[in-house]
Amino acid sequence: MEFPVKPFLTHGGADVPPRKSTEQIESAILPPPAQVVLPMQQHAGAPCAPLVKVGDEVLVGQKIADSDAFISAPIHASISGKVTAIKKVMLPGGQFSDAVVIDSDGEMKISPDLKPPVLETPSDLAKAARESGLVGLGGAGFPTHVKLSVQKDKPIDTLIVNAAECEPYITADDREIIENTQSIFDGISVVRRMLKIERVILAVEENKPDGIRKLKAIADGETNAESRICILTLPSRYPQGAEKVLIKACTNREIPIGKLPADVGCLVMNVTSVAFLANYLKTGMPLVKKRVTIDGSAIRNPQNVIVPVGTKIADVVDFCGGYRAEPKKLLMGGPMMGLSLADDSLPILKQNNGILAFDEQEARMNKPTSCIRCGRCVNSCPMNLIPTQLEKYSNAKDIEKLQEYDVMDCMECGSCAFNCPAGRPLVQAIRLGKGLVKAGGKK
Repeated sequence: MEFPVKPFLTHGGADVPPRKSTEQIESAILPPPAQVVLPMQQHAGAPCAPLVKVGDEVLVGQKIADSDAFISAPIHASISGKVTAIKKVMLPGGQFSDAVVIDSDGEMKISPDLKPPVLETPSDLAKAARESGLVGLGGAGFPTHVKLSVQKDKPIDTLIVNAAECEPYITADDREIIENTQSIFDGISVVRRMLKIERVILAVEENKPDGIRKLKAIADGETNAESRICILTLPSRYPQGAEKVLIKACTNREIPIGKLPADVGCLVMNVTSVAFLANYLKTGMPLVKKRVTIDGSAIRNPQNVIVPVGTKIADVVDFCGGYRAEPKKLLMGGPMMGLSLADDSLPILKQNNGILAFDEQEARMNKPTSCIRCGRCVNSCPMNLIPTQLEKYSNAKDIEKLQEYDVMDCMECGSCAFNCPAGRPLVQAIRLGKGLVKAGGKK
């Protein structure tokens, strides 16, 4: 198969300011916290059920929760210590979940049961990904083993490694590229070999020159002459890293409404997910830690921090010098698609790649005015939707019209709202409209 010489054209998007102030700062490692809180819902799909009870002693890497559902991923202890509570916690989206609370013993003792898996068949790879607890580490949180369970009637010919990282502020993947380059290629090699994939496209936005140089140094080396890997530099334009946009830019293939990447012969994996998979296959250590970008005008010392999953946000902020100003807006994720948090007592989740805290000036939002019918939202929508109509029908709770205008195809990227000169809360209205459709119009 041929490799793209340059990215294919995609529709819409927004020229958001990158604000990657932490890209040149080496990742710091957070000392083990005194306590972690591990929600049972840290992935798309079915929540897990605890496998431990209050009073149990647990070790790092020990499985503490699991589910029989296919779309789910087990959860592992990120510190050693004692289970002191199993309680309800509120997640960033507003829903409630059971959570296992572990108090540290200060020793970070590793479970003796951990061992690297043996891979002989493609199903072994998917099984290993599930046992590791791996979910999409770029923010989506979709269980990776589901993607790796390739169906015979949907063969995969192209692996796209997503290193675009188009959200402002977030540099966690960029630092992964710089600090853990070889593991990325090791992970690619395993996935490509086990699934018999013909070509690999490693897609990186052009605003990551240091990372691109490191990737090309390995990809162009003699040992990779037959690896069929292409480093494709993408324009720095949001939402370049969105799955459907990325597939179009890399292959010129379009995913039909209601279909998945596998339907067009593609497998898309986040760059940090690929690197983690390689490390898990070598060590057997499941997903118990995460690199998170801590940034924003209210943070004293912005940086990337590698933290145990379940660490309270407040503990990570304290490690970064605390707040330089009272935070008026706290986000989990980037400013375009991140979720607003009520406070910093919530824990870091598996799929969390950033915590942003903004002072009063940057948190201030303009008051929406009447739509001026300029069409900028339509021009900026990557999915060729009509956001003004979707907002209208969402406010009217018109389920039939919302479906007619393909509301479920919205990826909630926020490009429409960002480009709206009237400051209309378009993506917020559309998100509510999608909720109405999912609920079948029930109030």
